[in-house]
This record gives sequence, structure tokens and C-alpha cells, in this order.
Amino acid sequence: FAAVRGAASGEPPPKCEELRLGQYPEHGCCAGRPGGSDNSTQEPMNCTNHTAYVQCLPAPNITCKDYLGIERVFTGQEVGFYKPIACRNVNGYSYKVAVALSLFLGWLGADRFYLGYPALGLLKFCTVGFCGIGSLIDFILISMQIVGPSDGSSYIIDYYGARLTRLTITNATFRKMQTYP
Repeated sequence: FAAVRGAASGEPPPKCEELRLGQYPEHGCCAGRPGGSDNSTQEPMNCTNHTAYVQCLPAPNITCKDYLGIERVFTGQEVGFYKPIACRNVNGYSYKVAVALSLFLGWLGADRFYLGYPALGLLKFCTVGFCGIGSLIDFILISMQIVGPSDGSSYIIDYYGARLTRLTITNATFRKMQTYP
């Protein structure tokens, strides 16, 4: 509304990044476009530093300045701006495969070989999974996503899968003191 009102009152049109949610269709910013998301990992392509930029298409008859700074009236088919979204860096390690290897072949060290830890895999193989105790501990650590791939990437997990997010407390964390009645 502001983009249409701004054009009628003589004010300069806003940047396309400043459009409100109704001024570009909800499906207008999506990672499912060409160069958008990977069907096998369900993550946006070109994910760097946990951020990917997806194309956003302003709604028809919206006037705004596109990502090049050019004032345009959009038809709903042109890219107006690129929106940053959060993403996870994945390199082909499946969470389901890692848990299955840990459960069934963990005593042979197959889970550690799969995740890129050959020395620990060989140690588990030679000690038969540290007599079973190491296999049990590894199964718990892998299923809780504490142990991940050795290259620092994330597991490939289904979009609605069992993804865990670590919460940390720093000095900038606000702590509310509990008041007793």
C-alpha cells in the first residue's frame, strides 16, 4: 500500500527490501526457484555462513526500487530483491544413516568411519566398540546430534525431522529473576 500511495503523492518509492508482507506474495520469496533449494537436502543452495539469499518477486503493480536501485513497476514476474534466510551447511551426511550405522554396526566403528573420523573408527573396530560401552555412548551422542560430521557441516535431516537446536547462554542473555509471592 505504501508503494502505491508513495507513487501517487510524489514521494520517492521505497526500496523493494522495505515492502510489507502483503506487497509481495508469500510464495514470491522462496528457495524453490531455479538455483533455489536442493530436493535431496531440502536446504537452500548457495548457503554460506548460515545465510542464503532467495529471490523475491513484488506483487503486480507495485512500484519500488529494485536491488540495482532502479525505480520500476513490477508485474509479479521480475526479481525485486534478494531476501536473506537462515540455512544449514550440509555436505551429504545423512542423520538417518549415521544413527542406523551407530545402532547396528557401531561395535565395528562404521559410524565413525562414515562421519569422517577414521582413527576413532579403527580404535572402535580393534576394541569391538570398547566392549560395547563405547558403542552405546556413541549411539547416544549421534542420536542427540552432539557428534556430527568431521568437516563441521550439519546432517541432512528431513524438513520436519528431528532437528535439534542448541541454545546457549552468554553475557548478553537476559535473565529474569523469579519473584516469589
